Amino acid sequence: MRADGTAPGRPAPDGQDARELLRRCARDVVEVAEGVRAVSERTSTVLFAPALAAAARRRPRAGLAARWALLRALTNKQGLGGSAITAPRGMGHVLGAAGEVLGRENLAALVAVTSLRLRIAAVLVDHPEFVRDPGMRRLTEAVTADKDLAAVRSLRALFRDQGAQRALSGLAPLMAELLAIRALLDEDPKNDETGWALATGRELSADPVHGISAARLAGMDRGEGAAEAVDLTDQERQVIAPKGSFLGFLRNIEMLSTDGRILLQNVRGPDGVVRYVLQAPGMAPGRPRNDSPQDFVGAWRNLFMTDSPYTRSILLALADYGIPRGADLALIGHSEGGIAVMNLAQDEEFCRTYRVTHVIAVGSPVDTKKPADPRTWVASITNQHDIVPVLDGRGAGSAFDPHPNWYEVDYTGPTHEFPLCHMLREYIEHLRTVIPEARERVDEALAPYRGPVVRTQAYQLKDRANPPEGYPFLTLPTTSLPTTAGPIDVPVRYYDSSAAHLCYPVDADTARGLLPDVTWMTPSRVARRAMAVLSLYEHRCTTIGPYTEIALSVLVDDLWRPRPYDVAADLLRRVDLRRTGRHVLSLGVTSEEARVVAQEVWGQPALRVTAEADLMGREIGVRSPDLGLAVDGRLGRGVRCPEADWILYGRRGESTIRTLVRAHGRLRLHTGAGVRLRLDTAAAEPFAGQLRRLGIDTARPRFVLTCPQFMLHRSAGAVLPR
Repeated sequence: MRADGTAPGRPAPDGQDARELLRRCARDVVEVAEGVRAVSERTSTVLFAPALAAAARRRPRAGLAARWALLRALTNKQGLGGSAITAPRGMGHVLGAAGEVLGRENLAALVAVTSLRLRIAAVLVDHPEFVRDPGMRRLTEAVTADKDLAAVRSLRALFRDQGAQRALSGLAPLMAELLAIRALLDEDPKNDETGWALATGRELSADPVHGISAARLAGMDRGEGAAEAVDLTDQERQVIAPKGSFLGFLRNIEMLSTDGRILLQNVRGPDGVVRYVLQAPGMAPGRPRNDSPQDFVGAWRNLFMTDSPYTRSILLALADYGIPRGADLALIGHSEGGIAVMNLAQDEEFCRTYRVTHVIAVGSPVDTKKPADPRTWVASITNQHDIVPVLDGRGAGSAFDPHPNWYEVDYTGPTHEFPLCHMLREYIEHLRTVIPEARERVDEALAPYRGPVVRTQAYQLKDRANPPEGYPFLTLPTTSLPTTAGPIDVPVRYYDSSAAHLCYPVDADTARGLLPDVTWMTPSRVARRAMAVLSLYEHRCTTIGPYTEIALSVLVDDLWRPRPYDVAADLLRRVDLRRTGRHVLSLGVTSEEARVVAQEVWGQPALRVTAEADLMGREIGVRSPDLGLAVDGRLGRGVRCPEADWILYGRRGESTIRTLVRAHGRLRLHTGAGVRLRLDTAAAEPFAGQLRRLGIDTARPRFVLTCPQFMLHRSAGAVLPR
């Protein structure tokens, strides 16, 4: 029986376990691949050795023939393959990169891919549902055949048919193998080292050439780390386990949640000796946080580097707690907490200060890490459908085992949907019901810690050096306004957005007919034409949630004293002093909260629709089936423009609502020749009807203003008596 309590995979014809047989074959094949790669490296070294170059100059005929034979062996399709040149710099590196780009097949990589395919076959022994599922089968075939377009289409179909959570969970057992195959087979030589590390089970490189550079990781997270002792609430104290046990420690971590706290405890063991236990929760969901190191950026840094604000904060907490030097210490963590405690166990100085007896990681990608003290007992418990543990590059079918003093449980639990299968309460339930023998094995190892808890202290960890998010642009006073969707803070702040504004000259009389039926609102004229703007937004992180926005507006004059060409003069004024603005004719948003805020706070006629937007690259694309609208095109290089703040007008009853919008980002001006708007013939009113009346449905935009990434904030709407 395996650790998950299920029977082994189906036997091979000779009676052996098929899964283990395939894993052993994968191990043998990858050893061959490493041998081929070593031959490539030695041949490349000889080819570009200074001694051989000098000999070729002294005896050109023999020397050049020898170098030509070596070069052919490295680059020929019947030899080691075009990308087998592994010289780190100079002509050898150039030739190797050229071989990759030209599609030459690297023999070592192809042998490694064979090992990965064997690993996939081993996974399929325990997951026959992947063979039966047509979407998973198409995706696997497309990736292993190096068909990029087919792989993208298969992945999109998988997400569309099954939903993102189920699709991610289904991919989890095969994620590492598919990523490795893709990295080894693509034409980018920078991915070779990553693919090779995933294929052979080595730790991912963090050097600036082949992996994620240390400088980039350091730039992601500059927090110093801080720890402050905090009290637990009365309710939390009642939940804390009174005695040491594996499930008791995990329930303590679950009680802490992911609000940036850790727990330190003294436990008096059966022998009367007081030992210490560190319990570390995982990553907080949502966008990166600046008040705590337990966020996505911190987890990513912990994965690739041993030093991070999380580990530095834990060290400060341990120092404040007063653990004696040389004391026994057990480290237990979930998700990012598991990575952080394993990083501490890898630190030789830390292991000289304390005797790290146990490291237990639940749902954590730690399989490529190794503790500094060989006496440390390590346990790793992962659900095969949890995508977080495979981020270390070691999937369920990996042919390589950790170091000997390691207890590993990689099981298939009843919970397959992500992120549910990653939550600690699911792991606790599975340890209780699905894999009780794993719980018993860990409790047996933790026998010295199975005694009464004599002291408990929680610590709040902080990223002390990081400024508030959006600082200084989005650091401004706010107030709360009631809406039917609940109170919202204004100004509404947008931390990460993309936009494209398609500008069309339109007939002024037609534009006037679409504006509210009041005499004082007139469209601004530029060369006798009005200007309509189709604005496309992708808001990825806002204080009212992520959403996509499609807005149609018309530039209008000052409501009290309209002047010719005032829109041009207004560009020289500060935005809060401008008299002109854009009146919003129609608005489509993809979230209910955004619709309520647009209608009730800004006075804009909003509809909730479905839409998808991709506005971060040269190729822009927006689709809304509900509006019957699609925008596609490729933008030229464009020219830089000043940051564009603007005024938006809406209507509420008999009043006009004026909203001030401030933006901070790199705006660019492009010609509109490459952008096209398409409307379905049955597209619904009012949005499609207004586009047709303005003639936008058959016209190209005169110009396009884009900003791939920017921040903005929108004030509460001011009510004007007009």
